[in-house]
Amino acid sequence: MPSRPHRVRALLAAGTGTAATAALLLAGSTAEARTAAEAPSAAESTTVTPAGHAYKATLSGKATFKAGSVTLTCSVSTTTGQVPAAPGNHNSAGPVASTLAAPTFSSCTSSMPGVTPTITTSGTWGISVQNGSPDTGTLTVPQGGLVVKTTGLATCTITSAPSGPASITGTWTNGAPSSLSFVNAVVPVTVTGTFGCPTSATTSTVNLAYTVSDTTDPAQQITVDP
Repeated sequence: MPSRPHRVRALLAAGTGTAATAALLLAGSTAEARTAAEAPSAAESTTVTPAGHAYKATLSGKATFKAGSVTLTCSVSTTTGQVPAAPGNHNSAGPVASTLAAPTFSSCTSSMPGVTPTITTSGTWGISVQNGSPDTGTLTVPQGGLVVKTTGLATCTITSAPSGPASITGTWTNGAPSSLSFVNAVVPVTVTGTFGCPTSATTSTVNLAYTVSDTTDPAQQITVDP
């Protein structure tokens, strides 16, 4: 009987050690599960076809650019590009990227009465598309690559991507023709000018959509797949 307390203490100690070990194992498993859950998933593979084909993107509907209380609307815009030649048209772990001609914008109006806007674009633009659910397309504006100037009752200059390249991401939809749309995408801007200009604005909200047609072979479609 005198040895019983000792045995009880030993069993308690052993039980405590087992519980501690279990707690550590559980904590480790939980941490591993949390880390796995928090880790970003790998990007899906992307293939753009037909490889090497040229294409033209044409504005569908109207493009709008809103800076502060001022909204500019354009009804005509086009740009051109080319799908990378194989094997560059495939990326097993991410998007397929290529360059794009600076888009042109015309037939533009302003929400400010008596003000006429003109949009000038320059530099080498970029486009990358990513297969997924949904497929996405990212348009990169080079530094200072889009400048709006207004004349009339207010003389303003709105410069997009003033400090470096800026990107906006939209939704790509395969079709006949395929399309790329941007909804409430945000681009950094600087605004200078006279009274009435939105000089306090630091961003512009962009809404626009393009249809994308194969110009190498109009019978085919530019598509994004795994």
